[in-house]
Amino acid sequence: MKNRHIKDLMVPISEYATVVVGTSLIDAIQTLEEAQEKYTTSKYQHRAILVLNENGDAVGKISQLRALKAIEPEFDFTAEIEKLKKFHFSETYISQLRETYRSESQIIKRDTLREASLKKVEDFMQTLSPGEYISEDSNLDMAIHKLVTGTHLSLLVTRDKNIVGILRISDVFTAIFREMESLQV
Repeated sequence: MKNRHIKDLMVPISEYATVVVGTSLIDAIQTLEEAQEKYTTSKYQHRAILVLNENGDAVGKISQLRALKAIEPEFDFTAEIEKLKKFHFSETYISQLRETYRSESQIIKRDTLREASLKKVEDFMQTLSPGEYISEDSNLDMAIHKLVTGTHLSLLVTRDKNIVGILRISDVFTAIFREMESLQV
């Protein structure tokens, strides 16, 4: 299995959901849905969208969690939490206060959803880190190391300095455990 290269498992960038900076949340989600419909190589659907700048370079990713965070109103509890911690209130108590405060407003409303759908992807995307890139000629051992130590759900696969694909944790997981099953007597 060590000789297996990343390019054997990656999803080519042409088959992945990509949007450019300035795209709205709703348009990004529709792009993800279109990519999911077209990609049938594996049973695992895409769960993220790659954000590109005007030059076509990847600058961020939007996971399903990031998309949900985009509709969640922001509450700044920092000052209040610091005061509570100063008086040694427990994390459990602070968490309960957050939930109580949060439960007083509803996010699943037409106006809130309409407003969130217009947000631009650069306002809530996850920016990319150097540890999220891997060469297409790297082996699976290196990919597993980067996924685990960086707690990434995917890696950007490069050829020279160009992104040519996405290596998803679901595809690595499947390859490793199929290999493990084949070793069973």
